[in-house]
Amino acid sequence: MGRILAFANQKGGVGKSTSAINVAAGAALTGRRVLLVDCDPQGNTTSGVGINKKNLTASTYDVLISRADAASAVIKTEFTNLWLMPASISLAGAEFELVDTESREARLKKALAPLKDEYDLIVIDCPPSLGLITVNALVASDGIVVPMLCEYFSLEGLTQLLMTVKEVKRRYNPQLELTGILITMYNGRLNLSQEVAAELKRYYSGKLLATIIPRSVKISEAPGFGQPIQYYDKHGKGTDAYNAAAAEIMKRAGV
Repeated sequence: MGRILAFANQKGGVGKSTSAINVAAGAALTGRRVLLVDCDPQGNTTSGVGINKKNLTASTYDVLISRADAASAVIKTEFTNLWLMPASISLAGAEFELVDTESREARLKKALAPLKDEYDLIVIDCPPSLGLITVNALVASDGIVVPMLCEYFSLEGLTQLLMTVKEVKRRYNPQLELTGILITMYNGRLNLSQEVAAELKRYYSGKLLATIIPRSVKISEAPGFGQPIQYYDKHGKGTDAYNAAAAEIMKRAGV
């Protein structure tokens, strides 16, 4: 049975979608069957693997409101062993539509249950918020990966996110664990980056991934071409870093 990992951070611009795409692609290149689930209404993960959001017949939104089953919303990407459940802007209204629904926090878990035997790894890209869609992702997941920048506001946001994870674990999903904290867009020449990294190591040493994703123009460019970094820049430092992160995350998650 496959493992489900949520990539979450309520702070935007931290490389969350980029990390979800590239870790998923890295895992897929090792022979695992991997499903990306785009739960962000912005749909960056969808366009980041080359899928045109205007041509969707079903999306995560349709799955959450029970208009479509999960399998019918899945698309095979052009990349090895990588599938996608895409997102559209309609997803922005899902929280309002679900607010009075029974067991609204478990909609995604129920939808993904039949797919767990088909994939070795399911990666959920969460929206940059701690709303109902993110809660759905956490309830459905075995673990959470937190991509974050080495900035002090990011440290504050991490504390808030981990409080939410603790509450979801207590109320809905006792199996939920923090798989790892992934430092992204790291610039080792900045004193601030070094100081925040040291703080993370001090307080979250067991959960901080050893792999650090460097700041890279190629990593930033790849989504615009609809490709994971492994296909856009096959032999670059960004590719090496994300492949290492994928290996580390899979080991921690037991994939």
